[in-house]
Amino acid sequence: MDTKENITENKEEKAVTSNFIRSIIERDLASGKHKSIVTRFPPEPNGYLHIGHAKSICLNFGLAKDYQGRCHLRFDDSNPVKEDVEYVNSIMEDVHWLGFDWGEHLYYASDYFDKLYEFAEYLIKAGKAFVCDLSWEELKEYRGTLTVPGKDSPYRNRSIEENLDLFRRMKAGEFPEGSRTLRAKIDMASPNLNMRDPVIYRIKKTHHHRTGNDWQIYPMYDYTHCVSDALEGITHSICTLEFEDHRPLYDWFLDQLPVPCHPQQIEFARLNLAYTIMSKRLLLELVNNHLVSGWDDPRMPTIAGMRRRGFTPEAIRDFSERIGVSKANSLVDDELLMFCVREDLNKRAERRMVVVNPIKLTITNYPEGKIEEFDAENNPEDPSAGKRKIKFSRNLHIEKDDFSENPVKGWFRLALGKEVRLKYAYYITCNEVIKNEKGEIIELLCTYDEKSRGGWTEDGRKVKGTLHWVCAESAIPVELRLYDRLFTLADMSNMEEGKTYQDYLNPNSLIVKQNCLAEENLQEAKIGEHYQFLRIGYFNVDYNSKPGALIFNRIVDLKDSWAKLSKKI
Repeated sequence: MDTKENITENKEEKAVTSNFIRSIIERDLASGKHKSIVTRFPPEPNGYLHIGHAKSICLNFGLAKDYQGRCHLRFDDSNPVKEDVEYVNSIMEDVHWLGFDWGEHLYYASDYFDKLYEFAEYLIKAGKAFVCDLSWEELKEYRGTLTVPGKDSPYRNRSIEENLDLFRRMKAGEFPEGSRTLRAKIDMASPNLNMRDPVIYRIKKTHHHRTGNDWQIYPMYDYTHCVSDALEGITHSICTLEFEDHRPLYDWFLDQLPVPCHPQQIEFARLNLAYTIMSKRLLLELVNNHLVSGWDDPRMPTIAGMRRRGFTPEAIRDFSERIGVSKANSLVDDELLMFCVREDLNKRAERRMVVVNPIKLTITNYPEGKIEEFDAENNPEDPSAGKRKIKFSRNLHIEKDDFSENPVKGWFRLALGKEVRLKYAYYITCNEVIKNEKGEIIELLCTYDEKSRGGWTEDGRKVKGTLHWVCAESAIPVELRLYDRLFTLADMSNMEEGKTYQDYLNPNSLIVKQNCLAEENLQEAKIGEHYQFLRIGYFNVDYNSKPGALIFNRIVDLKDSWAKLSKKI
């Protein structure tokens, strides 16, 4: 895919972007079907949220804001086996961090357990549900396939009285886990497998993080979700495309039950991002198998990971808007996300100079012991950011790869006899190199043009090469963590037969560079702050940093030629 072309198209379309969901909402408001809209974001608290969830958060909360409605945050906590309070707290933190607030509208599916049970009995009494004794293996066998109709359960014609008795005894905990289910009575010959007498309740003797041991049975998602929507007065129940085949079941439940309203389910294409997996199950495996450092590892596509890496909520919201909403599944280039991050950080990140692979540079005609200061702009995109002072002396460090003994044609950086500009400071010329016993260059001896202070000369001569540097006397050591894509395959849904996602893990997704040297202005850097390291990329301060032991995460590369150097380091 052509990243530049995609980005250009998105930039041009951004101001006028609409989508089919907005059209539905506007039509419903104009017709008087709804006085205001109510959306919801309904995560399962069984893992940390990822960039795909961020798209859904931005869509649901964004639509509610744009149309003066409201958006609920509702946890679908109907499967206590996989749920944890840690996930609940992380999800709330993520939604708030993205810039959205549910106000007083925080809900849990467990809030409705009593009502869901009452409605289940209503279905039994109406002859629309029955207790089934088939095992889960038998349920799968009886269900049939896309080409073969299902078979009726031998327990399908139990009397209403028997079904009520058995269901109440299921609730009371009289039966072993997995021994019985409550199923809707619909049509085992339906071409839609979701309509073939789906399970409504199953027995799970598991402690629930909110209701404790009050319940021995728990409702299934398809039943819980639509009833919860109706009880909350949701107008537009927006979900991803894999639930399109579930919509007839969503509508069937609401048509059978005395619910206060009937929300409209609308499906859109989920986000598929290049070089990324979006399965919470596989992300959990990465964490549990210690292939990453945790859910917030900066290589993870989780919101927590992106936050730690240094992505901004503004960039993620911009990305979500640019990719738009459609009915067609597609693979989004991850460079578009990086473009949005650069666009935002370019405006907010202060500039600093850091040398990753230092080599000593001595200016032989500069006075020994002299220290002078230069003014350096903090952000050329933001004049209000002001300037800072940087120290300069006879002894400096530059990037090792900024010098070449055998420069190729078009080499604009330092070489013997070649003149370059030190950013903010002077023009220098390299006259001699010093090597160790192994023949490795350990020091560059240079002279400077005293009249080129600030990078300008009286004779008006110009040089093409400008290098960043640090003062040896004042520089501080820092650690840089250079993050790259976690996987080497762009479309992780197209893995070769017999291979798993682990076969495509990028061995260079994290390179740790210690003993880097930074200008002293970074010694006061605070955790989470963003910086652009000149000619290297955008970085933020990792939360494991301590005074005197700063750790910086690379958020994203710059788009200049220095990216070639970053690949070498």
